[in-house]
Amino acid sequence: MQLKNVIESPCGLRFMLDELELQSSFARRWMLDTPMITSEHDIVDSYGVLKHFVDFVRSIEPSFLNTLLFKLQGVKDIRTTIKNLRRSSTLDDIELFEVKHLAILSTEVAQLLKDHNLETAVEIPSLDEVITILDPDGMKIATFYVYDSYCEQLKDLRIEMRKHPEHQEELLIEAAEIEEDVRRDLTVKLHSHVDDIEHALVALARVDIGVAKARQFVELGLCFPSISSDGSSHYSAMFHPQVRDALNRAGKQFQPVDISFTYRPTLITGANMGGKTVVLKTLTLCQYLFQFGFGIPASKACIAIKDDVMFCIGDEQSIEKGLSSFAAEMKNIDAVIKASRENRRLLALIDEPARTTNPTEGTALVQALLKVLAAKHMSLVMTTHYDIEPGTAHCLRVKGFDNGSMNYTLVEVEDGEVPHEALNIAQSLGIDQEWIDLARVELEMSPCEKTNN
Repeated sequence: MQLKNVIESPCGLRFMLDELELQSSFARRWMLDTPMITSEHDIVDSYGVLKHFVDFVRSIEPSFLNTLLFKLQGVKDIRTTIKNLRRSSTLDDIELFEVKHLAILSTEVAQLLKDHNLETAVEIPSLDEVITILDPDGMKIATFYVYDSYCEQLKDLRIEMRKHPEHQEELLIEAAEIEEDVRRDLTVKLHSHVDDIEHALVALARVDIGVAKARQFVELGLCFPSISSDGSSHYSAMFHPQVRDALNRAGKQFQPVDISFTYRPTLITGANMGGKTVVLKTLTLCQYLFQFGFGIPASKACIAIKDDVMFCIGDEQSIEKGLSSFAAEMKNIDAVIKASRENRRLLALIDEPARTTNPTEGTALVQALLKVLAAKHMSLVMTTHYDIEPGTAHCLRVKGFDNGSMNYTLVEVEDGEVPHEALNIAQSLGIDQEWIDLARVELEMSPCEKTNN
């Protein structure tokens, strides 16, 4: 699974990527092609690199950082040129310029990193020999043409063209043949350096991504996670950056949440608008950020590595597929059940399953789903507003109204009973008081009184 395959997940991953201040479009394309990391060794390495860049961003002078960012803006996607070089197709002047520009740029960036002890964070191979090949006059200028220095005969021809413009046409033809021979010779010389050229291009993208991730880490107040050794995950003061940003712009504050889960199913109950969906979105986001090497939005996190993340949420009605909301939801949950029978480390997050059907059948479906998935060796976090017999599930409930305002803290409870707070929430939103008062009367009436009325 590559990053580009999950960028549109409703968990808010696109927000994080859009907020990432990358300097080159190539770095973004390369990042989107990176696979989700499932090896503990590789995750440790990725956070080791990020740690170097975070320390760098925190300590560097703004002027130096701006210099580095300006250099990284010059990185271009020359993979087609590298592909041509690899198959020994004679490079034209534009392609030779691209290689020369990359070689000079990578050398300059490598020196900047070395000046601040970052050369071990991202190793940029030396392209000094490439520069020597493409810059025979030692000008260190990122331009290219077939220089006189490459061939004495070519130099003499060009002198002749200036002296005898009347013979320019025939001399141009002869010069063009020599120039093509020079390009062919340069391509042969560069071919032995093609791996280093490609590695340098990728290394520059990694520097760009590393700096961007580090700046985001500092600006958003993210944390470095530890890796769970027993399959459990724990978060302290977890927050959703996109939701927090929206609330801050509205003059409100986001309330961070503490949550832990293991292979034992976790059931979160609470009234609508109680923050349950935001918890699931944040857990999904954190898992992806963790396995793509980003900082984690929490004050502290210990996260288990997963082979797959499955997030089932909301109204997924599909006109194209001819599926209703309920049908689409059932298909998605069925995929989770099938995946749970495979020998993979799976994290499933399911938001209020069967919400679009009647409460009687909906409750039965949720109850049965909990039993089915509880028997599987997987991590499951599920929300519901149905009253559920929890069985062996770990039950959490949104604390709800506390001193006249919503408290989104998750508290442990013994059962899956959902608190009845819809009317309190409606009242806090300024909904018509007559409607709310009549609803309270309806709640207080016995079934017999309702029949008589």
